Amino acid sequence: MTRLLQALLFAATLALAAPGTAQADAGDSPVLQRIEARGVVNIGHRETSIPFSYMADDGQPIGYSIDICLHIVDAIRAELENPDISVHFIPVTGQTRIALMANGTIDLECGSTTNNLTRQRQVAYLPTTFITGTKIAVRRGTDVSEIEDLEGMIIGVSAGTTNEKAIKAHIAEHGLNIRITEVKDHSQGWLAMETRRIDAYGSDDVLLYGLISRSKSPDDFEVVGRFLSFDPYAIMVPRNDSGFQRLGTAVLARLMRDGEMERLYNRWFAPGPTNINMPLSDTLRVAFQIQALPE
Repeated sequence: MTRLLQALLFAATLALAAPGTAQADAGDSPVLQRIEARGVVNIGHRETSIPFSYMADDGQPIGYSIDICLHIVDAIRAELENPDISVHFIPVTGQTRIALMANGTIDLECGSTTNNLTRQRQVAYLPTTFITGTKIAVRRGTDVSEIEDLEGMIIGVSAGTTNEKAIKAHIAEHGLNIRITEVKDHSQGWLAMETRRIDAYGSDDVLLYGLISRSKSPDDFEVVGRFLSFDPYAIMVPRNDSGFQRLGTAVLARLMRDGEMERLYNRWFAPGPTNINMPLSDTLRVAFQIQALPE
């Protein structure tokens, strides 16, 4: 409960850090200036972060985070008084997303990214949209119920994620004999699971449930163990642009105030198109209430 409370307080801090309305003078915002100049919002997206950001059958990115970002795009169009501003989707991975944000390639990163203080040296974040944490997925029928039960086995992690950091730290701290295999992204990691090249895959619990729901044999896998970390997800934006950050914060506050954020959540999680079936938790509901800043 202590860590959950810390996550909530962190969410509250994020919400209070950028007060104001959706008004942002493009002349004071480098991001809005470049969007105005090129007529395009560049959105970074993940390809297998189900159900936050993944590829639909028609090849277009969809998901909970994508829907949130499209609300922000509407606010950008209104702010710039240009309804013809278009969207360009750019795929990112756990290793490339921060660099592409820091160098200006993308304007919004709409995936499953944890907000932490280390990353804030390079990028900024909007209010928390999801609270999850690191767990492990294994094949059903194994004797693995916690990470310690993986002694002598192999666990896969996506490189550049907070899950990689948490799992490596736990293994080192407890002197566990567990071999770690780094993969490029979740799809590569899950393929390694399905082909039995690894014995477990570590990621945020919600992503693991999503991967299982989309796998060839969902009944063959399960998520086990305690949380090895708590992770508040947030939309990533460029650093040192308070006007753009305030615009995004105002959009999310409005979505949380009028109930639209909960409706978006239910669309993707209760049970959602992938049958993930994760009802809105009391923790996340309170986070929405805390961050629903008045105008």
